[in-house]
Amino acid sequence: MIIRYKKTFEKIAMGLLSFMPAEKNLKVLQATIKQYETEDSWQLFLWKDEEDIIGLIGIHLVDENTISIQHISVNPSHRQQGVGKAMVQGIRSLYPNKDIQANELVLEFYSKCKDIVEKENMNL
Repeated sequence: MIIRYKKTFEKIAMGLLSFMPAEKNLKVLQATIKQYETEDSWQLFLWKDEEDIIGLIGIHLVDENTISIQHISVNPSHRQQGVGKAMVQGIRSLYPNKDIQANELVLEFYSKCKDIVEKENMNL
């Protein structure tokens, strides 16, 4: 289930963000969290399974028609289970009329998710 980030989830979000290669430095990580907390066009969402928060997806609302995915991170013990794809689908359902793109850090992963979702939709 996708949920909006709240300040109470800051430590969990920072932990998940730290799995992103560009977010290893603490100062960079703190600046990224601050950007999500203070800029309305930057939105952070968390993925919660039955008990725990296990994933994170961050987006930038580029304009009224476009969203750019900035961060996707899944707890290593929950990878290869479709969590990343589910988060992308969650964003797609929250913003159904927007064009979704990805930055260079997550483009390869997003492209795989997009291909899988399109194949699943063709099989329906």
